[in-house]
Amino acid sequence: MKKLLVALSLCLFMPLQACAQELWKEGEHYAVINDTATAEPEVIEFFSFWCGHCYNFEPLVKQMKSKFDPNVDFQKVHVNFMGFTGPDTQNAATRAMMIARAMKQDEKMVAAIFNYIHVQRSAITNLNDLRNIFIVNGADEKEFDKLAKSFAVNSMFQKNNKTIEQYRRFIKGVPAFIVNGKYQANFTRDMGPDDMVDLVVWLSKQS
Repeated sequence: MKKLLVALSLCLFMPLQACAQELWKEGEHYAVINDTATAEPEVIEFFSFWCGHCYNFEPLVKQMKSKFDPNVDFQKVHVNFMGFTGPDTQNAATRAMMIARAMKQDEKMVAAIFNYIHVQRSAITNLNDLRNIFIVNGADEKEFDKLAKSFAVNSMFQKNNKTIEQYRRFIKGVPAFIVNGKYQANFTRDMGPDDMVDLVVWLSKQS
């Protein structure tokens, strides 16, 4: 944090773009993982519902989304390889998130699942447990059942897992952020919450 405070004090005498370049260093605060960036700006958050850090990071994700330029495509990708629980259960949670997306209730149901695991300290073992969470939080059970088997949800589920495979070699832990297909954010110990938000927002502006 001391290093960042020193850098910030120096920024008082610098243009905004130069200030950001002074703060964020390749190899320290981010890695370049591809030669070219995506055609359009995008931020992908890789996370797991069973990850306590991911749960605590949710308010920061909300801040990031409020600061992104309107043309930034933010994607939340649920991983199935972290070992918090079995892969079948993790895939069930991914499917549930896609059902929520199809219902246009992403934020509400993602928060409900996080709450069920980390606040209520309750176990999820299959899709039926997730179905119950949705119903308790106001979802229509018939709509859930219909969407669970729908082509749209199957396609979104496959896209989620395809994105995992695309970046799997870079993801050593969660939450992880891949930005514009070219950069991976690296949150160091001297960074505070606002620094983490600002880093990802800054990377989203890089080509």
